[in-house]
Amino acid sequence: MSSDIVLFDNIKNWYNKNKPAIKETVETVVFVVVAVILIRFFIGEIRWIPSGSMHPTLLEGDRIFVERFSRFYSTPKRGDIMVFYPPKEELKRTPWKVFARLTGFWCKDIAYIKRVVGMPGDKFELKSDETGEYTVYINDKPLREPYIVSPYDYPVCTEAMTCGPIVIPEKKYLMMGDNRGNSEDSRYWGLLDESRFIGKAVFLFWPFTRVKKL
Repeated sequence: MSSDIVLFDNIKNWYNKNKPAIKETVETVVFVVVAVILIRFFIGEIRWIPSGSMHPTLLEGDRIFVERFSRFYSTPKRGDIMVFYPPKEELKRTPWKVFARLTGFWCKDIAYIKRVVGMPGDKFELKSDETGEYTVYINDKPLREPYIVSPYDYPVCTEAMTCGPIVIPEKKYLMMGDNRGNSEDSRYWGLLDESRFIGKAVFLFWPFTRVKKL
């Protein structure tokens, strides 16, 4: 028992001696965590591009800034490049999972980045002609898409895919990658609910040779 008492006294003495430093460290950590949460929730965050689904607009390894403040006063527009949680990704509501999403620390939730093609109320249809060229039609009019890799680089539509014609319900969006031949998007998993959006990609800042506004 005497050794336990000595150990306890040593710990107590060490704590009393270092109490100001411990208090300052805890306050600093709490401040940083709260600041990170506020910045990510109200302003934006940094993301990196893991795949080639947005070629040629975004390449693997690109670093982008994703803003989140516009969601408080507007909804996504056609052509916006959005980061979001896909429908198949289960977002658990445990305190740790919520903390991870708010701070970005140890967050394992999978996020996608695609372009808004179809908006609530739109009639969407994907058509091909005799040459194999594909065109997106919005409200029966062809959509001009200068950002895609190629109008010929599309997988053949099947009954299991969302190729239209379909009228997009309220609060739903149809998302597609610019690399239409290599993008797991709304054609495969359907429409996206607006509650799944994380933010809008607005700026590519790395590598320096590709810095640009999105």
